[in-house]
Amino acid sequence: MDSKVGPRQFAMVAGEPSGDLLAGLLLDGLRARWPALKMVGIGGPRMLARGFETWWPQEKLAVRGYVEVLRHYAEISGIRRQLKARLLREWPDLFIGVDAPDFNLDLEASLRGRGIKTVHFVCPSIWAWRADRIEKIRAAADHVLCIFPFEPALLAEHGVSASYVGHPLADVIPMKPDRAAARVALGLDANAPVVALLPGSRRSEVRYLASRFFAAAALMKRAKPNMQFVVPVIPSLRADVVAALQASGIADQITLLEGQSHAALAACDATLIASGTATLEAALFKRPMVIAYNMNGISWRIMQKKQLQPWVGLPNVLCGEFVVPELLQDAATPEALAEATLAWLQAPDKVRALEQRFTTLHQQLQRDTPRLCADAIQKVLEG
Repeated sequence: MDSKVGPRQFAMVAGEPSGDLLAGLLLDGLRARWPALKMVGIGGPRMLARGFETWWPQEKLAVRGYVEVLRHYAEISGIRRQLKARLLREWPDLFIGVDAPDFNLDLEASLRGRGIKTVHFVCPSIWAWRADRIEKIRAAADHVLCIFPFEPALLAEHGVSASYVGHPLADVIPMKPDRAAARVALGLDANAPVVALLPGSRRSEVRYLASRFFAAAALMKRAKPNMQFVVPVIPSLRADVVAALQASGIADQITLLEGQSHAALAACDATLIASGTATLEAALFKRPMVIAYNMNGISWRIMQKKQLQPWVGLPNVLCGEFVVPELLQDAATPEALAEATLAWLQAPDKVRALEQRFTTLHQQLQRDTPRLCADAIQKVLEG
């Protein structure tokens, strides 16, 4: 049992929507273990719905790409300095950095150096790129909560304490999603094909991908006139998505959803999707997908030099082969995106085989994540 007298206070930073999703699920486990827990820092709407107190808007940190980060460097650095000073004044029982390693690891190292216990939730992808980051992780985190089963052994080789806690989404997304019910809920035709378009959860992603996705949708609509399109949009990016949609000329052919990415993935026959955590969500929904990405050219060249594996998309990384196509940077043309997405709709045998592959993956990732996280965090607190 926890021996501390009085309510605990944990600080947490989740710097982007995917982190907000993971952190919201983590908070369920923490609240079950410490009902009076106070949570403060930087978070998004799912965290706020669970009583989290955010000191800055999460959108301030949701920037991806080397050049894009440089443009916002002064503001992001200022937030980190102010956050560090406030945390050292308030002295929480624990700091939890949720993903966002470029922001969180330096902050964790500073706090840990002053004596605040630190946990990093989601092992940075040292197995995919940035292998040099391992030294920073060792300095930053008292413990790492890993969402993939091979990660703790990899970290242990470098003297980093870690636990496999499963992937929170694997316990939330049903093993057999109800496509028919999702279509009814979204008001979609049960008998016409549905493609979910997910051009990203960051403004920079929407900037580089949304117009390509909508142009691809226009081509798919021409090939299959009865095709339906849904686009889940987080509120902070709605204006950006609407602007790209209006410029596409097919605004009346696409249904925008307020969030509801899980409903969109449950309802669709296939998804055209930006590389990131959402691709794993699509895999857990057992949906065929085409993974796309496009970014500033300089950022792309830097990332290519750091890449350690031939795959970028999480479903391919976890399966160890190209089970779904990846169209990146210059290859992500509207024509190629449309062709690859339509190919799934014309290959039911391939879709069935992929569904079985993703079911096996889902089973591997399914654990009681909130409880396992709380167990690991309690051990850190007890020292």
